[in-house]
Amino acid sequence: MIGNILVGLVALIHFYIVYLEMVLWDTPRARKAFGLTPEFASASKVLAANQGLYNGFLAAGLFWGLYLGAAGFQIKMFFLLCVAIAGLYGAATVGRKILFIQTVPAVLAIVALWLAL
Repeated sequence: MIGNILVGLVALIHFYIVYLEMVLWDTPRARKAFGLTPEFASASKVLAANQGLYNGFLAAGLFWGLYLGAAGFQIKMFFLLCVAIAGLYGAATVGRKILFIQTVPAVLAIVALWLAL
């Protein structure tokens, strides 16, 4: 149960990221979250929306795995690994904060699922 709660939390985090990237990108809220200038946010809005779509696929995959229950174990693990790897890449190339927002929750969910918690 703890594993599924953590999977749900990771999915919700990614749906929020989708909202920030696809809807709020050039607003003060998203600019603060991502450390953007108004000019950069405006210039990169289309790229951010594309990036948001990919985060949406990660969240959808996690919710799909939850929907399947025990039969969705491999799906949840696959999408959690994708999130963890994307978070590692983001932490290495963009900022360490991404490690704590994406990778750490995904790894905790992986461990909890693996241990059947």
